[in-house]
Amino acid sequence: QVQLVESGGGLVQPGGSLRLSCAASRSIFSGTAMGWYRQAPGKQREMVATILSGGLANYADFVKGRFTISRDNAKSTLYLQMNSLKPEDTAVYYCNSGGTWNFPGAYWGQGTQVTVSS
Repeated sequence: QVQLVESGGGLVQPGGSLRLSCAASRSIFSGTAMGWYRQAPGKQREMVATILSGGLANYADFVKGRFTISRDNAKSTLYLQMNSLKPEDTAVYYCNSGGTWNFPGAYWGQGTQVTVSS
């Protein structure tokens, strides 16, 4: 069964940190580009960061210097370390598999809510 399962979301104050995790089925993780996308209420889903199988990462301008994407190929797990969070980072964050540098692939997780508020 193909699965992407996100965890780690929650409520955090501005300036705080969260670490998201995405546990993936090996068949859609190994050798595949992975990514994090987000969707805020009333807005389109947008790319946050992507990472190729070898570890090369790409970031949206609005998270550069604050977020770090990484992957553990042995555990088939994707991570997103989010620091210096802002209220505008509030969104549902989705894990994605099979995409390219800037575009999502066919597989999506169920999403995890991140709320940045005081």
